[in-house]
Order: sequence, then structure tokens, then C-alpha cells
Amino acid sequence: MHEIVLDRYDLVLLDALQRDANATNAALGAVVNLSASQISRRLQRLNESGLIAGYAALLDPVAIGLGVTAFAHVLLERHGRTESAAFENAVAAIPEVLECHSVTGDADYFLRIVAPDLQAFSELMMSHVLRLPGVAHVKSSIALQKVKQTHVLPLDHVAQSAMRQKTPVRYAGG
Repeated sequence: MHEIVLDRYDLVLLDALQRDANATNAALGAVVNLSASQISRRLQRLNESGLIAGYAALLDPVAIGLGVTAFAHVLLERHGRTESAAFENAVAAIPEVLECHSVTGDADYFLRIVAPDLQAFSELMMSHVLRLPGVAHVKSSIALQKVKQTHVLPLDHVAQSAMRQKTPVRYAGG
């Protein structure tokens, strides 16, 4: 693990990049008030540090025929390292499960699932999710309407921390 120092230019660059990862260095430079070559060097440093986890094209699920989004709360029969690992490995192999989080509360895992329609969702649940290793109970909810969905992480807390400390923020990255 190595450390990277983030300044205000880095924070503006990271915010701009989250909003448009396809932007050219010149376009990012115009937003950040730096030259394209300075942007290029900063991006290389941020990528190498592990702070930027990757780049992706964000597809519209409905436009590609995935009109159902559902959330499933999964409770396991037993809670051990082996049981959890078996469940996690099996759920990772299901492409319709977009996210799987280990959570606190009434469930052990929380899944975000997409499917073309309710029939396909039902089949996925019956054929795959309910048959995952160690599953005792699944409670699912169908999303009626997307109110908000973003991939843009807030960075204000990083900038505020830097202002309080009157120094650039240090990030210990991957």
C-alpha cells in the first residue's frame, strides 16, 4: 500500500472524470484549469495509486431489454467462513446479480438483480438464487421506479478535511 497526496486540482479532476470518463485530457483540463499534459500526468498518478478503480461504459438496462430491477435480502442457514465463501462464489457467477453486499440487520446479504421481465425474474429466483449454497430465506422487492441512481461518489468530505488540516489530503491506496 502506498500513499498519494491529493490537492484541490485532483479533487476537481476526479469529480469531472466521474461525470464523464470519456472526456479528453483537453476537456478535463478546461474544467480543472490545467494543461492537457498536466491532466495526463495526474491521471497516470491517480490510476497507478489505485484510487481510480477502473473505467466503464454505463449502459441503460431498459434500453437493452432489462426492464426489471429487484432487490433481494438473503438469509443463510449457517454463518461460517466456508458457508459464506460458497454463497459468495456462487452468486458471483450469476450475471443478473449486479451487486452483492454482506450486510447487518435482518439479512446476511443484499442483492441487486436485473431481468428482462417478471417471468424471467421469477425463473432466475427459482432456478438460481433460491438454490444458492446455504440459502435459508430470500425476501425480494421489485423496483417500481428509479428515483435516483448515480455512480458519482461525493468528494466534499475530502476537500473539507484538507481545509480543516490546511494540508493536502493523503490517501493510502492499493
